[in-house]
Amino acid sequence: MADKNENIKIAAQNKKAYHDYFVEDTYEAGIALSGTEVKSIRQGAVNMKDSYCHVEKGEMIMYGVHISPYEKGNIFNKDPRRERKLLLHKKEIMKLFGLCGKEGYTLIPLKMYFSGSKVKVELGLCKGKKNYDKRDTEAKKQAARDIERAMRERNR
Repeated sequence: MADKNENIKIAAQNKKAYHDYFVEDTYEAGIALSGTEVKSIRQGAVNMKDSYCHVEKGEMIMYGVHISPYEKGNIFNKDPRRERKLLLHKKEIMKLFGLCGKEGYTLIPLKMYFSGSKVKVELGLCKGKKNYDKRDTEAKKQAARDIERAMRERNR
């Protein structure tokens, strides 16, 4: 039996989300795209920096993702910043809607990847960080880098 992570190719990541939010939980969703958008994603022409998700009329919608127009496309190219529908079961949408209703929680797309030939989005249930949290996280990363550097020097 093949490993599930074997056919995954990451197309884009939202690194800013990890800086600005605490990621509590992650979910996987499909995304409704046109053919030229899929070709642009294969080329890596995706920006997820200021993206977020919201439930409207019982459907999960993703906002703020910029997929550049396919250079060889013509009339079939779509608006790069249009809203895109996420493909989830109704039960999952209602669960996420309830979780987002809590104080300070939001759904943020963390990465977009190919699972086989299908485009998937990893959503994170996130809580916003304050400035002092961001500084604390940065200080911990810097300390870990310093320790790693010192260990390398010591082993030489």
